[in-house]
Amino acid sequence: MPSTFPYVLGWDCAGAVVAVGSQVSRFKEGDRVYAASMPLPKGGTYATYAVTDADNVSLIPAKLTIEQAGVMGWDALTALSGLEEVGLKQGDTIMIFGASGGIGHMAIQLAKRLRARVLAVASGDDGVALSQRLGADAIVNGRKDDVVAAAREFAAGGLDAALVTVSSEAADRALTSVRDGGRVACPHGAMPDPKVRPGVELIRYNGARSQDATDKLNRLIDSGPFDVHVARTFPFDRVVDAHRALATHYVGKLALRVS
Repeated sequence: MPSTFPYVLGWDCAGAVVAVGSQVSRFKEGDRVYAASMPLPKGGTYATYAVTDADNVSLIPAKLTIEQAGVMGWDALTALSGLEEVGLKQGDTIMIFGASGGIGHMAIQLAKRLRARVLAVASGDDGVALSQRLGADAIVNGRKDDVVAAAREFAAGGLDAALVTVSSEAADRALTSVRDGGRVACPHGAMPDPKVRPGVELIRYNGARSQDATDKLNRLIDSGPFDVHVARTFPFDRVVDAHRALATHYVGKLALRVS
């Protein structure tokens, strides 16, 4: 998608409303809000003030801090959209590959809200611990465990669905455990395409960013405990360190505090 230089980075944000347009009635000055914006062609939310369409904005659920809400928007909506794409329903079995990442750790919680049984494939011992704390029914360490064997033990007849947030050869092997007629969702941006066998549907998708989608997300968040796990928070003058940290191992999300 085209952009122009200089470009302001940042697609997610949270903070307090300082002004609204003349046609905006859902928000007022001082409201605590978060947004999943699409700041093209110019940007962006790495700034003291950010402007976005009101349809991209929502009040912050009461149980979340501004920091948690600030890193949540796109990943939470992408997680929820993936679960909807595979038609997840009560009693279904789903494997979440990349379960300790930004999208994955929220997908665990949303899938449990939908009363599904969750097999979490996490990264490292800290990822396993996070997935367990968030309520996954079974967890494997993708770095050292036999994921295929764990999946077959978890769902002897094959998994009903999978959400792949990290595409890799290990994910491709794990997807052999999805049953005939099962569905695999993978958001655009996770490259390359996962490989699935004939009889399994691969769905590439983008996270929904409508007011209806955000309202549904907020209802699910409000229905019980919900944790947006922030591994580290960086002040704005350490933004370079924050971006370097993206290439290191961590679980959950990284946050940038701009003021």
